[in-house]
Amino acid sequence: MGEREARETAARFSALYTGAVTDVMDRLGYRNQTLPSELMPLRFGMRLAGPAFTIEGRPHPGNDYDTSVRKILEMLGAVPEHHVAVYQTNDRISAHLGELSVTSLKARGARGAVIDGGCRDVDYILRQDYPVFCRYTTPQDCVVRWELTAVNVAVTVGGVRIEPGDYIVADHDGIVVVPDKLRDRVLEDAESKVATEGDIRAAVLGGALPLEAYDRYGTF
Repeated sequence: MGEREARETAARFSALYTGAVTDVMDRLGYRNQTLPSELMPLRFGMRLAGPAFTIEGRPHPGNDYDTSVRKILEMLGAVPEHHVAVYQTNDRISAHLGELSVTSLKARGARGAVIDGGCRDVDYILRQDYPVFCRYTTPQDCVVRWELTAVNVAVTVGGVRIEPGDYIVADHDGIVVVPDKLRDRVLEDAESKVATEGDIRAAVLGGALPLEAYDRYGTF
């Protein structure tokens, strides 16, 4: 995907909402594409859209600081422009993203981060207005407590398999994973659904009963 197409696709997905994307996925038979509800934005109103750059790790108490931090910094420098950093940390005690990590991702044009794990330096991240979704916050750094094991591999978050390049769409309702092969179909169908919902809204406000509106437009 070229830069112009990447920007346009992200802008189109960002104009939608995850409920519409999920409804389309349901109709296509993909009914387990929503990440756990515990993964929440750092602030109401945050949203992101972009292909996944996947990251996986595991707890490693007493990990050597220099060895660990070098692997993490190399990973941060590898996240491509317009992508979303998606972490499966397999950890519940450490912060895997902080202010300087966010500064690096933002400077490289990454569109945000989704972390099945922890975040810290929240006030500083909020000042950058950078979209981060995570499971929890803690001041406890991951560098000496955790080990980065792989990047750009398939990961599973809450039972949802995420392949590198799968499209991530997130807002305050939650996070949806769109398989790469379905990206364009889901985008077009979700845009059509949102446009139709405007007609449904107008019909209901004009006096149509809900079932009547459903029969007329085929969705609700």
